[in-house]
Amino acid sequence: MKSGQDEIVETSKGIQKRGLMSRRIAILEFILRIIAFFNTISSAILMATTNETLPFFTQFIRFHAEYKDLPALTFFVVANAVVSGYLILSLPFAFVHIVKNKIENSRIILIVLDVAMVGLLASGASSAAAIVYLAHNGNNNTNWFAVCQQFNSFCERISGSLIGSFIAVALLILLISLSAIALSRRR
Repeated sequence: MKSGQDEIVETSKGIQKRGLMSRRIAILEFILRIIAFFNTISSAILMATTNETLPFFTQFIRFHAEYKDLPALTFFVVANAVVSGYLILSLPFAFVHIVKNKIENSRIILIVLDVAMVGLLASGASSAAAIVYLAHNGNNNTNWFAVCQQFNSFCERISGSLIGSFIAVALLILLISLSAIALSRRR
């Protein structure tokens, strides 16, 4: 049988270990928010600066492709910009979780907002993915031809932008999971 003093020591070691783990999770969340921010902002900038012009028969007739021509790509840029703004604004809250790991209300708010941002980012990336698929493969049933055979640079840039955005979606899902784990460890 252990004495009361030994039980208190073991309990305090467990609390310290749990606090250390919560701090590590908070640091990981902070780093993941920074990485997700750079993915979303670079995806938005890459898509917004994408354009290509091709001459057709003569130099006076040209085909011009840019993201503004397709509403799905415009939505993609706006969604990535909104999520990157949110991620920058959420960094102070994530930093507070590192310093004071007992705060639960702000972590719950961040989880709810993270879920909303995942929905926004995933819908923007999915709508852009449909357009990128059509640009690469076309659709014979509707007589849409694949434009990536002519607009190589345009298609490479929008595809790269799409990859960065889907990586950010995965990082946000990981953030939500980590926040839920950190919140459940407190109970």
